Amino acid sequence: MNVSSVQKLCIHLISSAFQRCRLSKDLCRLSVVLKSSLTTPVILVSISDTGIGSCLEEFQDLKYNREGIGNEKWDGLLSVKTTSTSDNEIYNYHLNLRENVSSRRLTRLPSNPKNGAKFSGTEVYLSISDTIDALLTEINRFFQKMLILKIPSVAAELVIERGDASGVQRENVFLTNECIPLHFSASNVERLKSGVEEYVLRHGNSLNNKCDSCFCYREQLKIGSGVACSMESHGSSGLMMEAVIIISELSESPCFRSCSNKTEVLHFKDFSPCSVSQASLNALTSIDWRSYGLTLGSVVDQVDHALIGWESLPPHIRIHMVLHHYHKQYPTSCYQGKYKNQPDRHLIKKAVKLALDDLKEKHTGLLLSAHAVKICSYAPDFASTIAGIILSSNDSDFQSECISLLGLLHSPEIEGETIEDCIKEKIISVIETKDKKEKSKEAAPFLFEDDCPQDTYFEEYEEGEDVFSSLE
Repeated sequence: MNVSSVQKLCIHLISSAFQRCRLSKDLCRLSVVLKSSLTTPVILVSISDTGIGSCLEEFQDLKYNREGIGNEKWDGLLSVKTTSTSDNEIYNYHLNLRENVSSRRLTRLPSNPKNGAKFSGTEVYLSISDTIDALLTEINRFFQKMLILKIPSVAAELVIERGDASGVQRENVFLTNECIPLHFSASNVERLKSGVEEYVLRHGNSLNNKCDSCFCYREQLKIGSGVACSMESHGSSGLMMEAVIIISELSESPCFRSCSNKTEVLHFKDFSPCSVSQASLNALTSIDWRSYGLTLGSVVDQVDHALIGWESLPPHIRIHMVLHHYHKQYPTSCYQGKYKNQPDRHLIKKAVKLALDDLKEKHTGLLLSAHAVKICSYAPDFASTIAGIILSSNDSDFQSECISLLGLLHSPEIEGETIEDCIKEKIISVIETKDKKEKSKEAAPFLFEDDCPQDTYFEEYEEGEDVFSSLE
């Protein structure tokens, strides 16, 4: 990894700490402390965790970018303390990233005895000449994103300590606070679904701007998820690709309506936020969105997320999407350098389509294809025609049988509008069910409640052809 800014360096070190905690079997604490003093412009950054000890190889990929970080901001030195449960000592190191010869980068310092204590953990600290505000925004944003993954057994905090004449003032900027704690055995995709749901409820418009006027209730959210997996081979450990899509509906907030035609697609790799890959952009562009009733306007790379622009999206609809890929076989150490595989366009596309299909399966009438919407537009006229045939008949037995098949009680007072509405609902129900994923073995319901098998009414028509043209 190229260290092009102090902010990116801190984010990388915090991400590594999260991975050490994730690989631990115990409850872990992760703490980031930014310390400042009135007497010096230097900021001390401390990143500590109680996860598994650092294997040091995780620092091998760090490459100092002299152009990105000026000498006046950071001296290129990292101080590392680390120990594993099986170690008898706490090991101390200095790492000089400005050293071009890799063998000279790492300097081992005298160790500290543990005196028989059994614990593990790592602390990395560095000193930079900058302001706390310059670091705070990016670090806080990173923590907010990590909440979406809901990594179990990790309590995280971001603290600012400001020293002045009266002493040290301590401010808790971020503390882990789960709205709905999950069981330890919950799957990764279940955790991701819960995390995205809380993100939508907590942030509304975007990760950067919290807007209380756009707050929506949990009952207003429709959630779909999809998981795709690549085959394991000698060149690949097998990739898991997870996609979670949430559709929320809210019509009262003008702020919500002003941004509803755009979707932020957040990306995660190996349980950490990542930049947008070209494969992801290609996958999002290649999906047949019209088969889900959506019209794609654009897909733009915003570095840390992709931004999808929709055309003709109803103003009360908001779509949220998160993608996460990781290796099926978790690394057994904190260093994941040998796992370099990236998901291809087809794997990403498959996961997103599975999430969309999941939404359609759970919520009848949601994400109807453009073709199904067109067919539904004929339902009122078709229902009116059928109701007219039934009501105009002079055969009372025929009328009674038709009304009975519709599931209505026959009576002299029954109105034509009631019959027409019932027929229209059944026609739309058939269309909506048939529009669900074709591989589903569940047959679409019949218009009338009998057991006679019959061909579904619009299978023989091609895309764009009028379904009721044969009635003319």
